[in-house]
Amino acid sequence: MRVLLVGAGGVGTAITRIAARRSFFDHMVVTDYDLSRAEAAVAALGGDGGRFTALRVDASDRAAVAALIAEQRCDILVNATDPRFVMPLFDAALAAGVDYLDMAMSLSSPHPERPYEECGVKLGDGQFERAAAWEEAGRLALVGVGVEPGLSDVFARYAADELFDEIEEIGVRDGANLTVEGYDFAPSFSIWTTIEECLNPPVIWEKDRGWFTTAPFSEPEVFDFPEGIGPVECVNVEHEEVLLIPRWVESRRVTFKYGLGEEFIETLKTLHRLGLDRTDKVTVPGGDVSPRDVVAACLPDPASLGELMRGKTCAGTWVKGTKGGAPREVYLYHVVDNQWSMREYGSQAVVWQTAINPVIALELVAGGVWSGAGVLGAEALDPRPFLDLLVAYGSPWGMREQ
Repeated sequence: MRVLLVGAGGVGTAITRIAARRSFFDHMVVTDYDLSRAEAAVAALGGDGGRFTALRVDASDRAAVAALIAEQRCDILVNATDPRFVMPLFDAALAAGVDYLDMAMSLSSPHPERPYEECGVKLGDGQFERAAAWEEAGRLALVGVGVEPGLSDVFARYAADELFDEIEEIGVRDGANLTVEGYDFAPSFSIWTTIEECLNPPVIWEKDRGWFTTAPFSEPEVFDFPEGIGPVECVNVEHEEVLLIPRWVESRRVTFKYGLGEEFIETLKTLHRLGLDRTDKVTVPGGDVSPRDVVAACLPDPASLGELMRGKTCAGTWVKGTKGGAPREVYLYHVVDNQWSMREYGSQAVVWQTAINPVIALELVAGGVWSGAGVLGAEALDPRPFLDLLVAYGSPWGMREQ
């Protein structure tokens, strides 16, 4: 397998460090709009970098990406950019006749009149609209395969297959006790993506109602996270799992809640009040700029914070239902300690936890264990080989009876 990796930021760089230890692929072409970032990712691999090449590509240029796929004889495109570039990369892979994998799906837009009640354009709609073309081409587009979405969806399918007879609710719950020394506000993941998912209307799915929306940060609840993280207040946030899981897993309700914290929520609300969450450009002395891009430029690169971060991050899926006629609740989870990920891989916990999952998916696709045609989420495929590989990679998952 020859892989084209587009995006050499924190997650993309972590992908190279994890993949370098595995033998399932022949070569990985690491690309970025900023060639120096791609070169730095490859250089950091040292003696393990012989199967990696650094090149420049503009992720928004479909034709250039398709041409690069052909030139480098790649079999699959891995998208490690932010969601703005999902559609050009998704389309480039199809045009080039190769498989595709991403960790975040095509962007949503709120309902123009009832944004906190009805869905407008949902996350992933742009990709699912092209599913028939992918099926006809016999190519696989594996979408939303990071940690959330991704591993959380694997957990949902595993619970349905092996732990429950009937499922009442599947709720993805994400929380952490991470701190960053020297910063009052320093997000551990892309602020561009964080603003997008936290300020958009959250989506909920119910079997009798379908998909509908609610207000940002609604339905707060305190969830007790494992391995010393403890109780964290979680709120509704827009996320792909709610759009993916109901397509393949039977449940009466699906939700996603994120442990943001009061200070983080107030900061996001302030950015929204000031219009600094906008992506359309405004005119300032010297040119036109996107307010959200300015916010991102003013904050530290999350990939650079690893040495200053302390604590753990937890991603997981809470499932409630019945087994053998008796009520059951479980929380399937994956915890990463930042000191461990920095020591072992030189990558901070949040980006590393995101990056390991597409590498596992790539290995399953390369070995023919995961296969198919069309636009598929991780929950459409067998979860057990994925979870077994997660353990084999040295990062075990856990299960807690609630």
